[in-house]
Amino acid sequence: MLYDSTQGAHTSQEMITRAFNIPPENVHIVSQYIGGGFGSKGTPHPNVILAALAARATKRPVKFAITRQQIFSLGGYRAPTIQHIRLGARGDGRLTAISHDVITSTATINEYVEQAALATRILYSAENRRTTHRVEQLDLPANSWMRAPGWCPGVYALETGIDELAIKCDIDPIDFRLRNIPSVDPESGLPFSSHGLAACLEKGEQLFHWQQRDPNPGICIEGRWRIGSGVAASTYPVEIFPSTARIEARPPNRYAVFIDATDIGTGARTVLTQIAADALAVPIEQVHLEIGDSTLPQASVAGGSSGSMSWGSAIFDAATRLRTVLQKKHGGIIPPEGVAVTGSINSNPLTKRYAMHAFGAIFAEVRVHMDTCEIRVPRLLGVFAAGRILNPKTARSQFIGGMTMGLSMALHEESILDPAFGDYVNHDLAEYHIATCADVGNIEATWIDEQDMYVNPLGAKGIGEIGIVGTAAAITNAIFHATGIRVRELPITLDKLLQVS
Repeated sequence: MLYDSTQGAHTSQEMITRAFNIPPENVHIVSQYIGGGFGSKGTPHPNVILAALAARATKRPVKFAITRQQIFSLGGYRAPTIQHIRLGARGDGRLTAISHDVITSTATINEYVEQAALATRILYSAENRRTTHRVEQLDLPANSWMRAPGWCPGVYALETGIDELAIKCDIDPIDFRLRNIPSVDPESGLPFSSHGLAACLEKGEQLFHWQQRDPNPGICIEGRWRIGSGVAASTYPVEIFPSTARIEARPPNRYAVFIDATDIGTGARTVLTQIAADALAVPIEQVHLEIGDSTLPQASVAGGSSGSMSWGSAIFDAATRLRTVLQKKHGGIIPPEGVAVTGSINSNPLTKRYAMHAFGAIFAEVRVHMDTCEIRVPRLLGVFAAGRILNPKTARSQFIGGMTMGLSMALHEESILDPAFGDYVNHDLAEYHIATCADVGNIEATWIDEQDMYVNPLGAKGIGEIGIVGTAAAITNAIFHATGIRVRELPITLDKLLQVS
């Protein structure tokens, strides 16, 4: 038995099974509480193998811990990217050409590609389109998934370019985006199952009082602070992966749900219990959920904003089957011996007919000090279209959490490599700066009521990552509006503004 902080118990089980050539039933992984999980825990790391190896060698319980400094090298990180955006438009603001070239790195021992141009293929329509990815192998620690991999850095680059082109065309940045929303997926030609970007932009425009801003940069001043506002679009694909769930009905009126899902801080325990109770048409108090154990029915990894969609759909299927069995064979009453039913979800066949994405619009207000170039973000607003919202409280938490990480990406986070040894020199939380509550002002998240029954039986879309997508671009666009200075390298720190001001 191995207790691991992983986003998928079965992935650790499979790795140990292969490494030691032992049957899967002899490997038991427990991962009920993992702390934070933002992507890199979706794949097992060397500490898992070393812990199992030490336990087998000593035949005693072993606890293997990684220090904070070691996590910076061993835990994975978002790959750095160099991105080149070229855009062309007619005088009326209609895009005619989009080019997005990405250069990124990967380790020599484990190839991983940060696919930053994916969003560019679907977000806006243009007659001429090109995206490329070039990957260089470097002798660096292995990079990995990080919240909204590819989409987060890619949308930052694209939305910065879109903002700059809108200004060149003398068109309001919101109007410019509205003019270029595609009627079908530009990449596949498929219709969208639903497309809420326009509604998000328009609702955000009203809530943020966008029309009160002076479009000219550097005009709004309060004391020694320059004030600016910015906007950016956000999108993330709807994913669903094979998962299986088992539900046991026990007399008199109790239901136990079993699935090897993982709650990485998203509130999955609450949401999955709600889904089961809703599908079974019983009070939530009658439902007991068990997750985070490799002996449970296999489920997909917690990643790609797919958790509640995949696991919830499997639970919904099991609950539907259970209600049918109880009604047809037992008159709707749970028999003394109980009833157990398994349900599952595989790929969605409708993806061959529809393009499926969640959309959003991020608005930011920034203040930049005239003398020191300090940057403050007193307000962030996110408006999202993500299908049926299963739990408003956990949804809001995910949205504002993602937006906070986007602020951190825009203004704080940067890994500094030692050029001689290839190790990180700021490998602790004293020198690797992240946004804290003191850095976040008034942060709001709201959403559009969206009905989309093509995406899955629940009509819901993933919300764990869309909040971070677009936030950095909204902030950097607001910095330009405040100062008239366009900085194209993240994070934007006061020294970079001082150099060009």
